[in-house]
Amino acid sequence: MTKAIKLLTVLPPPQRERLMALAREVSFPEDARIFEAGGAADRFWVIRSGAVSLDQRMNSLHRVTVAGLGAGDLLGWSWLFPPYQWDFGAVAFSPVRSYEFDAAAVLRLCEEDPRLGLTLVRGIAEILAHRLEMTRGQLMEQYAMHRRSAL
Repeated sequence: MTKAIKLLTVLPPPQRERLMALAREVSFPEDARIFEAGGAADRFWVIRSGAVSLDQRMNSLHRVTVAGLGAGDLLGWSWLFPPYQWDFGAVAFSPVRSYEFDAAAVLRLCEEDPRLGLTLVRGIAEILAHRLEMTRGQLMEQYAMHRRSAL
Protein backbone atom coordinates (compact mmCIF):
# COMPACT_ATOMS: atom_id res chain seq x y z
CA MET A 1 0.00 0.00 0.00
CA THR A 2 1.29 3.48 -0.78
CA LYS A 3 2.23 5.73 2.11
CA ALA A 4 -0.02 8.71 2.80
CA ILE A 5 1.74 11.92 1.81
CA LYS A 6 1.03 15.49 2.74
CA LEU A 7 0.84 17.89 -0.20
CA LEU A 8 3.01 20.65 1.24
CA THR A 9 5.82 18.21 2.06
CA VAL A 10 6.31 17.16 -1.58
CA LEU A 11 7.39 20.64 -2.62
CA PRO A 12 10.97 21.80 -2.03
CA PRO A 13 11.09 24.91 0.22
CA PRO A 14 11.36 27.53 -2.57
CA GLN A 15 8.38 26.02 -4.44
CA ARG A 16 6.40 25.62 -1.21
CA GLU A 17 7.00 29.30 -0.42
CA ARG A 18 5.72 30.33 -3.86
CA LEU A 19 2.58 28.23 -3.39
CA MET A 20 2.04 29.43 0.18
CA ALA A 21 2.16 33.04 -1.02
CA LEU A 22 -1.23 32.26 -2.59
CA ALA A 23 -2.70 30.74 0.59
CA ARG A 24 -5.43 32.33 2.65
CA GLU A 25 -6.18 31.10 6.16
CA VAL A 26 -9.82 30.08 6.65
CA SER A 27 -11.81 28.20 9.25
CA PHE A 28 -15.02 26.19 9.28
CA PRO A 29 -17.16 25.47 12.33
CA GLU A 30 -18.11 21.91 13.21
CA ASP A 31 -20.83 20.54 10.89
CA ALA A 32 -20.28 23.24 8.24
CA ARG A 33 -20.74 21.98 4.69
CA ILE A 34 -17.58 23.03 2.85
CA PHE A 35 -18.74 21.96 -0.60
CA GLU A 36 -21.36 19.77 -2.26
CA ALA A 37 -20.89 17.20 -5.03
CA GLY A 38 -21.60 18.79 -8.39
CA GLY A 39 -20.67 22.30 -7.26
CA ALA A 40 -18.02 24.40 -8.98
CA ALA A 41 -14.53 23.27 -7.95
CA ASP A 42 -12.60 26.53 -8.01
CA ARG A 43 -10.41 26.14 -4.92
CA PHE A 44 -8.77 23.61 -2.65
CA TRP A 45 -7.56 23.44 0.94
CA VAL A 46 -4.75 22.00 3.00
CA ILE A 47 -6.11 21.20 6.45
CA ARG A 48 -4.11 22.71 9.32
CA SER A 49 -6.21 21.30 12.18
CA GLY A 50 -9.49 19.52 12.67
CA ALA A 51 -11.21 16.81 10.68
CA VAL A 52 -13.23 16.75 7.47
CA SER A 53 -15.50 13.98 6.20
CA LEU A 54 -15.91 13.37 2.49
CA ASP A 55 -19.35 12.04 1.66
CA GLN A 56 -21.44 10.81 -1.23
CA ARG A 57 -25.17 11.38 -1.46
CA MET A 58 -26.97 8.06 -1.93
CA ASN A 59 -30.46 9.59 -2.19
CA SER A 60 -32.28 12.68 -0.96
CA LEU A 61 -32.10 11.50 2.67
CA HIS A 62 -28.93 9.45 2.95
CA ARG A 63 -25.22 10.25 2.68
CA VAL A 64 -22.33 7.82 3.06
CA THR A 65 -18.98 8.90 4.46
CA VAL A 66 -16.26 7.79 2.04
CA ALA A 67 -13.14 9.22 3.73
CA GLY A 68 -11.90 11.22 6.67
CA LEU A 69 -9.19 13.85 6.37
CA GLY A 70 -7.06 15.55 8.99
CA ALA A 71 -4.10 17.85 9.54
CA GLY A 72 -1.85 18.17 6.50
CA ASP A 73 -4.33 16.50 4.15
CA LEU A 74 -5.38 17.88 0.79
CA LEU A 75 -9.08 18.69 0.57
CA GLY A 76 -10.25 18.96 -3.02
CA TRP A 77 -8.68 17.85 -6.28
CA SER A 78 -11.54 18.33 -8.74
CA TRP A 79 -10.20 21.81 -9.61
CA LEU A 80 -7.51 20.05 -11.68
CA PHE A 81 -9.80 18.15 -14.06
CA PRO A 82 -12.70 19.08 -16.33
CA PRO A 83 -15.59 19.57 -15.75
CA TYR A 84 -14.19 21.21 -12.55
CA GLN A 85 -17.02 20.02 -10.32
CA TRP A 86 -16.73 18.37 -6.94
CA ASP A 87 -17.04 14.58 -7.05
CA PHE A 88 -17.94 14.35 -3.36
CA GLY A 89 -19.28 16.57 -0.65
CA ALA A 90 -17.23 17.70 2.35
CA VAL A 91 -18.31 18.63 5.86
CA ALA A 92 -16.29 19.77 8.87
CA PHE A 93 -16.40 16.90 11.36
CA SER A 94 -14.88 19.20 13.98
CA PRO A 95 -13.79 22.83 13.90
CA VAL A 96 -11.34 23.12 10.99
CA ARG A 97 -8.54 25.55 10.24
CA SER A 98 -7.02 25.36 6.78
CA TYR A 99 -5.10 27.07 4.04
CA GLU A 100 -7.36 27.88 1.10
CA PHE A 101 -5.98 28.21 -2.44
CA ASP A 102 -7.70 29.76 -5.43
CA ALA A 103 -7.43 27.17 -8.22
CA ALA A 104 -7.03 29.68 -11.05
CA ALA A 105 -4.14 31.40 -9.26
CA VAL A 106 -2.42 28.06 -8.56
CA LEU A 107 -2.85 26.96 -12.18
CA ARG A 108 -1.28 30.24 -13.34
CA LEU A 109 1.63 29.64 -10.98
CA CYS A 110 2.04 26.13 -12.40
CA GLU A 111 2.18 27.54 -15.94
CA GLU A 112 4.77 30.13 -14.86
CA ASP A 113 6.86 27.50 -13.05
CA PRO A 114 6.48 24.12 -14.85
CA ARG A 115 8.76 22.35 -12.34
CA LEU A 116 6.51 23.45 -9.50
CA GLY A 117 3.47 22.40 -11.54
CA LEU A 118 4.87 18.94 -12.26
CA THR A 119 5.89 18.41 -8.64
CA LEU A 120 2.47 19.55 -7.44
CA VAL A 121 0.55 17.34 -9.88
CA ARG A 122 2.75 14.32 -9.06
CA GLY A 123 2.11 14.91 -5.35
CA ILE A 124 -1.63 15.12 -5.92
CA ALA A 125 -1.47 11.94 -8.04
CA GLU A 126 0.27 10.13 -5.17
CA ILE A 127 -2.40 11.34 -2.75
CA LEU A 128 -5.16 10.13 -5.09
CA ALA A 129 -3.44 6.75 -5.56
CA HIS A 130 -3.23 6.31 -1.80
CA ARG A 131 -6.90 7.25 -1.33
CA LEU A 132 -7.91 4.83 -4.08
CA GLU A 133 -6.02 2.02 -2.33
CA MET A 134 -7.67 2.90 0.98
CA THR A 135 -11.11 2.91 -0.64
CA ARG A 136 -10.39 -0.43 -2.31
CA GLY A 137 -9.45 -1.89 1.08
CA GLN A 138 -12.62 -0.55 2.69
CA LEU A 139 -14.75 -2.01 -0.10
CA MET A 140 -13.08 -5.40 0.27
CA GLU A 141 -13.73 -5.34 4.03
CA GLN A 142 -17.38 -4.42 3.50
CA TYR A 143 -17.76 -7.17 0.89
CA ALA A 144 -16.22 -9.75 3.25
CA MET A 145 -18.53 -8.69 6.11
CA HIS A 146 -21.53 -8.83 3.79
CA ARG A 147 -20.58 -12.33 2.58
CA ARG A 148 -20.13 -13.60 6.14
CA SER A 149 -23.51 -12.23 7.24
CA ALA A 150 -25.21 -13.72 4.18
CA LEU A 151 -23.98 -17.24 5.02
